[in-house]
Amino acid sequence: MFGPVLLAAARSDGIRRLVSSAPVTRPVVNRFVAGERLAPCLEAVRSLTGRGLDVTLDHLGEDTTDRAEATRNRDAYLALAHALAAEGLGGRAEMSVKLSAFGQALPDGGHDIALANVRPVVEAAAQAGTTVTLDMEDHTTVDSTLAVLSELRGSFPQTGAVLQSYLFRTEDDCHALAGEGSRVRLVKGAYKEPASVAHQQKTEVDRAYVRCMKILLSGRGYPMIGTHDPRMVTVAQELARRLGRKHDEFEFQMLYGIRENEQLRLAAEGHRMRVYVPYGTDWYGYFMRRLAERPANLGFFLRSLATRG
Repeated sequence: MFGPVLLAAARSDGIRRLVSSAPVTRPVVNRFVAGERLAPCLEAVRSLTGRGLDVTLDHLGEDTTDRAEATRNRDAYLALAHALAAEGLGGRAEMSVKLSAFGQALPDGGHDIALANVRPVVEAAAQAGTTVTLDMEDHTTVDSTLAVLSELRGSFPQTGAVLQSYLFRTEDDCHALAGEGSRVRLVKGAYKEPASVAHQQKTEVDRAYVRCMKILLSGRGYPMIGTHDPRMVTVAQELARRLGRKHDEFEFQMLYGIRENEQLRLAAEGHRMRVYVPYGTDWYGYFMRRLAERPANLGFFLRSLATRG
């Protein structure tokens, strides 16, 4: 019942100030965010890769409505790509980007601005020996994001995309992106969407997720199964077995700070297990969506508030 409230709070400046100033917020945020700067983020990456896990890195920021801020977000990713190259981490660490951080929401030419900003990031990632996945945001951005994906894949076919099973359209998008060389991260979805475009009940979202998994695992692309749900992990493993998918022909993805033992277990079984590692100062929206997604996360935060850390 708290999910919609928290998703609305993610866009509230007043609640942002209240949560950000609470003395116990920082220790809780540190569970989900690998620091505000690049250096501690890279330290977290070294720790994760040292334990047999791969990573995808997200410099936090979205809903950018200032062109200068979009440029700064681009430059942060360029610095990240150069750091990965210098650290020799290109084979273990990729990057995830939100096009709204690159100006997609700007009122005058936002789509083209985002494409112009993300292209050099994708180029820098390729030079570092890695790649970029385009995160998916609310339903109004899907067509623009997939159009940018198509443009980028012309020169960088390893560029990936995210699809959200709770949207009615996603099964068709899975069919379209299940071809040779395509990389797709499948998630359930974390934005508040209207009933006209998205499933509202968890059971329907879960069923759609399984249908989408079947499409992607039956295709010729590289599925990335983004879930913390143990049932979905088991279903993915069984589907992969039935369809003859080897462990290196798909991967699991989970968020930094969530189900860490499960991450290590899957890696120990020989699966590629990739951890989504966010960092940066603009952590508030990301943090609130993590609380909205999972009651256990909300309980963890409320207990911290009640006990003052």
